[in-house]
This record gives sequence, C-alpha cells and structure tokens, in this order.
Amino acid sequence: MSPRDKHAYILVLPSMFTTGNLFCGFYSLVQSFNHDFEKAAYAIMFAGLFDVLDGRVARITHSTSKFGVEYDSIADVVSFGVAPAILAYVWVLQPFGNVGWTAAFFFAACGALRLARFNTISEELPKSYFLGLPIPMAANVVAATAITYHDVHFEHPHVIVLLTMFALGLLMVSSIRYRSFKDFDLKHRRSFFLLVTLVTILAFAAVHHEVTLLVIFAYYAAWGPLREGAVALNRIIFQKKKGGITAKAEIGEWASHEGHSGDDG
Repeated sequence: MSPRDKHAYILVLPSMFTTGNLFCGFYSLVQSFNHDFEKAAYAIMFAGLFDVLDGRVARITHSTSKFGVEYDSIADVVSFGVAPAILAYVWVLQPFGNVGWTAAFFFAACGALRLARFNTISEELPKSYFLGLPIPMAANVVAATAITYHDVHFEHPHVIVLLTMFALGLLMVSSIRYRSFKDFDLKHRRSFFLLVTLVTILAFAAVHHEVTLLVIFAYYAAWGPLREGAVALNRIIFQKKKGGITAKAEIGEWASHEGHSGDDG
C-alpha cells in the first residue's frame, strides 16, 4: 500500500465512526415511530459513544479534516437533536398538541444552533469547558428519562418531559460554562473521596443502572446553572459586604472628623 493510499484509508476511519453515530440516530427514529422507546433511547446513547470515538480516532490517526467536522455536525443534529425530539414527542408530548411538537422542535432547533455556534467559536475557547450544554448530554437526559420510565413508572411524565425539553433547549444556547473533562488526567493523584464516590456509583449502577444514568446526566445538566447561580450570589454578597465595610469606614471617618472639629470649637 502506497503512502497516499494509506493516508486515504486513515481518513476513512473517523468517518466510519461518525456513520455509526448517524446510523444509531436513524435507528432511534425508526424505533420511536414503532413505539419501542427503550430501544430508541439506548440507540441515542450508543450514538454518543460513536461520537466520542470518532474524535478520538481522528486525533490519534492525525486525520482531522474540515469534512470530518461538517459530517460530524450533521450526524449530531440527527442523533442528538432530531432523534430525542421525536422520541419525546411520540412518547409523551403528543397529547399537548401544538405545545408538544413546539417543545420537541425547540429542543432540536436549539441543538442545531448549539452545534453551529460551537463550530464557529470552538477554537477561541479553552479546552477545559464548553459554552452551553453540549447537545449529546442534552440528548442523553431525554434518553435516560425514557429508559428510567420504562422500569420505574414515575408520575406526570408528560409535564416533566415538556418542561425538560424547553429547559434543555435554553441550556444548550446559553452562555453557561460546562466542564469538558478534556484536561482530566487519571494518572495524577486524586483524593480518596473521589475513589469512594466512583465505587458508590458503580455499586448503585449494578442495581439500578437506568436510574444511575438519569442522575448522572441530569446532575451534569443542572450543575452548570447551579454553579453560575452560586457564583453570582457570592459576588452579590461580597459586594454588599464590601459596600458595608466601605460605608462603616466612611461613617467612622466622618465621626472622627466631626469630633475633631468640635474640639477645635
């Protein structure tokens, strides 16, 4: 095999994983229309696995390209935008009528906008975080909710999913920062508490894997706005404390000045 042929072969590898991502998204759509929502949800999660692998393979083989970026975005729109939107609509949103399909479309549209913005500004952002909730994670929240409901029938799934679709859409197009974990290195020393946490998660996943998946994905989605809210609250408290200290200092200075003036009189 000539170097040119070998290079052409390597360029195909990440595209094959992207095709696997697209296949899972299409398969999810088919299963949603067949009302097999559990299979549709798991297909979305497998699409996420292919989405991770295509980027890793491209970097390992040094075969990143503009074509690969564009193809990956198209596959992501199908697998993480349209597929979970259709899953949610066919599963529980149809009874809401126009509001139901609007919520599904809002999710898909925000996902497409999130991908377009990411492709535009990704090179300008640090690798340690994402701007806005990543679309695969938003799709996994919807998929994990469907899987959990298949085994644990919680109350009012229609209302929960309706509100979740709007909330996830807003988080995807927001400016809230989310940790990317690209800088997370397991070779470095970590606290003992982290190991205990991982063991606890694995133990719970062995008993209720469907609930564990939902908790993990929902926690990641909610952690962004909760962290931003905590930072904003701390900033307000700090400003108030700083303002109070400044006001006390000014009062003290004024009182000292008045007392000094009285002595002069």
